[in-house]
Amino acid sequence: MGRRFVAERRRDPYYRAAQREGLRSRAAYKLEYLDRRFHLLRPGLRVLDLGAAPGGWSLVAAHAVGPRGSVVAVDVRSFEPIDGVRVVHGRVGETALVSRLGSAPFDLVLSDLSPRISGAYATDHARSIDLAREAFRLAASVLAPGGAFATKVFDGELVGGLERELDAAFELVRRTKPPASREASSEIYLVARGYRGRAGHAPSENRGPRGPDI
Repeated sequence: MGRRFVAERRRDPYYRAAQREGLRSRAAYKLEYLDRRFHLLRPGLRVLDLGAAPGGWSLVAAHAVGPRGSVVAVDVRSFEPIDGVRVVHGRVGETALVSRLGSAPFDLVLSDLSPRISGAYATDHARSIDLAREAFRLAASVLAPGGAFATKVFDGELVGGLERELDAAFELVRRTKPPASREASSEIYLVARGYRGRAGHAPSENRGPRGPDI
């Protein structure tokens, strides 16, 4: 971790706020924004958090769903336990992962997965779309009808194809960039609500550009 990165992070208002408030990461503010805008979280929901380490989103979700709800966090990495959060160690895309999540459906699937950065933007963009598709494929297997899905992607020409796949499976699909995302970052979030069910909505290959942003 370079000195410049450390200095920039210390100047970051979201990083400093997360430290003051005892949050796991600045990413917590991204989920709080998504929730305020799209009303994703409420007491009693069952939530699946993909790419959960270090637990920033899981902590926010667990607080929002309360003791009547539950949160399952998936990551290959370990992190400090959180009350009300069950951790499943695994990688999104593994065939055995779905069976390890239990038989009860989820009301909300969240994915903050990021690829290993190569420095070549076209490659990193494509990898982020692949990860989002893997998250969507998993969501399509575990979401209850009417459920919601939110995933991070790096913006670019392949986003439209993924949006069309979500359009086929959900009543509403929107893209947004939370204020807590760094201005220079290309990350955006796709939020989908009103899951229609599994039949005929499996993720597919990119079918070309969708059109202008929503």
